Amino acid sequence: MSVFTNNELDYLNNQRLGRLATVDDEGDPHVVPVGFRYNPETDTIDVGGHDIIKTRKWRDAGRHPRVAFVVDDVLPPWQPRSIEILADAKLMESGGEGFARGLDPQVIRLHPVKIIAWGIDEKRQSRKVKNAEVNTIQNHVIV
Repeated sequence: MSVFTNNELDYLNNQRLGRLATVDDEGDPHVVPVGFRYNPETDTIDVGGHDIIKTRKWRDAGRHPRVAFVVDDVLPPWQPRSIEILADAKLMESGGEGFARGLDPQVIRLHPVKIIAWGIDEKRQSRKVKNAEVNTIQNHVIV
């Protein structure tokens, strides 16, 4: 059973661009647009791209694994929809091959801890989906 509702899964599977927020060693936030996909095998969000291991987001997620991820859009005439996911990030050496030809095999895998969604299900939702203390991930790369 997924931590996401059926409507949230449908929304995520029909979007390709989100924003990933990380924090550097000095506590400064960094937000970037990223390609992503929902991974049904792990019930996670996988973030991939070109030269991902050379990026600030990779470095920051490795040092401070608690991240935020947002996917949003607006349907006409004015119907905003959004999912904000607070997550623990794991740096993975493989998994990105399935995104698109030419992208790196490495991915940042986001394990949801809290989901806030509006405009997707009938009511706005805010829910913890995993125990944050148990789910916190140490700084390491999974090979």
